[in-house]
Amino acid sequence: MITWRFKKFDPEEFSKNGFEELLKIFKELLVYTSGDVAEALSWLTELDKQYNLTDGDYGIADFIQDLKDKGYIEQDQPGSGTFKPAAKMELEMRRQALEDIFDQLKKSKQGNHTSKVSGWGDEFTSEIRPFEFGDKLDKLAVSETLRNAQINHGIDDFKLTQQDLAVHETFYKSQMSTVLMIDISHSMILYGEDRITPAKKVAMALSELITTRFPKDTLDIIVFGNDAWQIEIKDLPYLKVGPYHTNTVAGLELAMEILRKRKNPNKQIMMITDGKPTCIKIGKKYYKNAFGLDRKIMNRTFGLAVKCRKMNIPITTFMIARDPWLVQFVDQFTRANNGKAFYSSLEGLGQFIFLDYKNNKRKRR
Repeated sequence: MITWRFKKFDPEEFSKNGFEELLKIFKELLVYTSGDVAEALSWLTELDKQYNLTDGDYGIADFIQDLKDKGYIEQDQPGSGTFKPAAKMELEMRRQALEDIFDQLKKSKQGNHTSKVSGWGDEFTSEIRPFEFGDKLDKLAVSETLRNAQINHGIDDFKLTQQDLAVHETFYKSQMSTVLMIDISHSMILYGEDRITPAKKVAMALSELITTRFPKDTLDIIVFGNDAWQIEIKDLPYLKVGPYHTNTVAGLELAMEILRKRKNPNKQIMMITDGKPTCIKIGKKYYKNAFGLDRKIMNRTFGLAVKCRKMNIPITTFMIARDPWLVQFVDQFTRANNGKAFYSSLEGLGQFIFLDYKNNKRKRR
């Protein structure tokens, strides 16, 4: 049975609800416009004309004034009359991305990953065990080792053998250092298909997930086109596609350089792309082949995949396309690295990234 509940009209409550609804739409538009406040407000005005988002009591002008008063937007430069998203808005955009993409995520204890195994780590347990091939010498239990040597060989003929060595067992160190690579080559908007916007949303959601729920982890973000460079989390909403080729080699080299400096034993690279490598840098010059599958470029790319495998750095590739030639490249790349690959639609990209990130947490050895 359908019923209606009537109550006294409250202009302040209506204004508050109207602001929240418009704010949610405005945040989405800011992602699509790469942080251009003026363009996002222009789109919002057109949507209001078409779908009557506001009424006479609360309009777009009121919404803009609330954005200023509540600290969501600020002047680009004093007296300029143009606005940019404030830090508060950037945080809200990341939170909304996390809510939209990882809504099914259950809260866990801050900074912890479940693990039932022991392994390499910094914290000693109370357990002592015999030395095994591959154990690090800095985990050597000196007192127990000397005692074993004395018992096994006596004082008169004191000597130290491998059988005498004992090491401290350590807690499994489950922190993860992740580098997220985002392709910003021209193909990410080719043929009128917007692939960069969902990639940005996933990156914002992943950054918010790690910084708020796994604060002991590290996340570094790289964008790559003709070259590769590192960006800050706050820069994610403003990413734009450029007139670039796809230099996957430059991205991988920078990711490996960053991960070498991380002390966590668990490291991984995640790469969101929609195309095969088409560019490498030889000396100061670029070698390009827009058709892709160039053997010189492929060999460099596969070589880095193998190098990452030897460094115990798995690479998870999220291919936002299903062209047979792309599938062939990703399959070869994944086998070379012994990593993972997902061929996802734009709608499923966030869920795939979440599942793989969490699985890597639980299955690291």
